[in-house]
Amino acid sequence: MERALRDKKAILFFVLPALIWFVAIALLPVLQSVRYSLLKWDGITQGKYVGLANYTELLGDGLFWNALWHSLILAGASVFIQLPISMLLAMILVNGVKGETLYRNIFFVPVIISSSVIANLWMKVYHPSYGLLNTLLGNLGLTAWQHEWLGSTDSALIACFVPMVWQYIGYHMLLYYSSAKAISEDILEAARVDGANKRQMVFSIIIPQIVPMIKASVIFAIIGSLKSFDMIQILTKGGPVHASEVPSLMMYINIFTTRRYGYASAIAIFIIVECLVFTLLVQRVFGRWQND
Repeated sequence: MERALRDKKAILFFVLPALIWFVAIALLPVLQSVRYSLLKWDGITQGKYVGLANYTELLGDGLFWNALWHSLILAGASVFIQLPISMLLAMILVNGVKGETLYRNIFFVPVIISSSVIANLWMKVYHPSYGLLNTLLGNLGLTAWQHEWLGSTDSALIACFVPMVWQYIGYHMLLYYSSAKAISEDILEAARVDGANKRQMVFSIIIPQIVPMIKASVIFAIIGSLKSFDMIQILTKGGPVHASEVPSLMMYINIFTTRRYGYASAIAIFIIVECLVFTLLVQRVFGRWQND
């Protein structure tokens, strides 16, 4: 085994197929998008080279900055609402509850359901006439709170974010749960012998041990938020009046509605760079945290 690891030809033999696959399905499309972003092109006729004009227009587009702000709000909600709830549920399960396996599976069910199915379910919840939310508010005598949740500029964005945050709580919970379960029992037993209670075990032993998984979850949550599309497309299509629009939805509209492939490609490249920047920032923040 050690000899194989020292053999560069053997390493290349095993790595090359994955490298070729990565270049074919990831790197080449990105480079192609970069090329398209420098063109004024409708996707059919010959494209016209316009240089950085698409990026200049993008940075001066108020609708784009509005959509970007929405995606950043979702990223914040994912990190500061979704992940803490996931951590809380994971720590409850790790400390042992009756029916632990059942609860773990129930919490994970939304993750394996298609986003389009979940979006249609929540459309029924939000329906202004027979929706579960307005019906519940009416039964509680809170008719003044009843609202057209997806049709109002005041509530459409939050109404979209609630199912998006809810859907992946179980995903991150399972990551934290499995990482905590992998901690050596010797470490936990030593803490118990020293008199640590459950709260001290969680904050002084378990959480510090699963920092790498927390970092991964934060990266997944942020990137998933920045490239969110399907749930918002089904629930509101970015409306009303761009109130719930996000960059990926703008990209979709510019490709399939206005047929501005160059401008849409510029949005795509911006999203890629944005995800890369946030990933590096998270890596740096957690690097400092682990070094302190």
